Amino acid sequence: MDEVQRHSVHTLIFRSLKRTHDMFVSNQGALPEIDDKLEKIRKSIKAHDSYSLVFDRVARAESNRKCAEIANSGRKSSLSNPEKVLYITNGQDNPVNVNTNATILAADTINKNNFDIPSSTAMVAMTGIRPSVNSTSNVQLIPKKAPAIPKPTWHAPWKLARVISGHLGWVRCIAVEPQNEWFATGAGDRVIKIWDLASGKLKLSLTGHVSTVRGLAVSTKHPYLFSCGEDRQVKCWDLEYNKVIRHYHGHLSAVYSMALHPTIDVLATSGRDSTARIWDMRTKANIHTLTGHTNTVASVVAQAVNPQIITGSHDSTIRLWDLAAGKSVCTLTNHKKSVRSIVLHPTLYMFASASPDNIKQWRCPEGNFIQNISGHNAIVNCMAVNADGVLVSGGDNGTMFFWDWRTGYNFQRFQAPLQPGSMDSEAGIFAMAFDQSGSRLITAEADKTIKIYKEDEEASEDTHPVNWRPEILKRRKF
Repeated sequence: MDEVQRHSVHTLIFRSLKRTHDMFVSNQGALPEIDDKLEKIRKSIKAHDSYSLVFDRVARAESNRKCAEIANSGRKSSLSNPEKVLYITNGQDNPVNVNTNATILAADTINKNNFDIPSSTAMVAMTGIRPSVNSTSNVQLIPKKAPAIPKPTWHAPWKLARVISGHLGWVRCIAVEPQNEWFATGAGDRVIKIWDLASGKLKLSLTGHVSTVRGLAVSTKHPYLFSCGEDRQVKCWDLEYNKVIRHYHGHLSAVYSMALHPTIDVLATSGRDSTARIWDMRTKANIHTLTGHTNTVASVVAQAVNPQIITGSHDSTIRLWDLAAGKSVCTLTNHKKSVRSIVLHPTLYMFASASPDNIKQWRCPEGNFIQNISGHNAIVNCMAVNADGVLVSGGDNGTMFFWDWRTGYNFQRFQAPLQPGSMDSEAGIFAMAFDQSGSRLITAEADKTIKIYKEDEEASEDTHPVNWRPEILKRRKF
């Protein structure tokens, strides 16, 4: 007796899905057939509901005009064919005798009076005859077409242009100067270094922090550089004298992120004490202490319009703050894991948040959810976006994903190579920023280097086509 061939559970499930798919998916996307009778009824009801008042006025005017013409031409000519006489109402209770040709002409006039109405409906409006349609019955309408999936915008691939070394610890933060001439980096060696953006040469080193520098910001209106670190200190550096001129005291633990308001002279910082603090840049006063998060506030951003302050925390929430009142306006709880990075779009009224579960896009001011951008299966430490709609996310495992902002299409991936002698855990990307032109991407990494990426000028849509297959999205679930 032959033994029964046994298959794995995976094979049996796949066969079952395949049979179900072949049975039901053949006409899944097809629209139902259109019933001409129901279509005509639907159009007539729609036209009557929308243009009933216009019908009455036009029918009344046309009937009066035809009656005048008939009266002028004489009663004999108007009643030459008595068997074709039709009674229509002229808006009153008394009928008017008009021959069939006049009635048809009136219907044609209604059709040409800038209204897309069938002639049968016009005749209904003139004669006052209603089609025998039950108003309570459900009339089948034409089903709407499924929304088309937008095609991603083509973006040139990015390639490594320069590697800058000089720090003795993990590089944790980046800030680009508004004039696009230099950029600053902070690292675990407690030193802030300023580099020439064009040549990559070291211009200046600033020492003063006693622990890892975690955040940097450059003022657009003053020669000031702001820094924060794990030593709970927030410093203001005067770049004309290259020394600290102000300290902002108040945080109870490490300060992880900072942002400058684009129009007001205030500074926002956040850190491990689960708060975000708003400082007066000149007086060093702590204007607001934004409380509400229950864990480390890993990212804070500021914009000129409401909500002016947005924070992301390890408690998996995002909060939108009213800067004037110092209170939380909205709390977004869509993420299931810690939110480590928030980035504002430079031109659109939107922002994105990164978490190990996925990247989410939101629309201001209410924080309306737009879409999920899935695929970067790592702890996403940082993000950056430029005006061309290129969103970049950097992971804790050294992976870097490039996305199309509008569609969430992943058009390129990078895996940071390990330096000789480094461990696997030293491949992380901690910070990234585009320069002011959006043409260069600067990353700060765990191998103590700074990398600059540029677009590949030789690439085109022919050499690097968009691998866009929407049919996969339609058949993902069957």
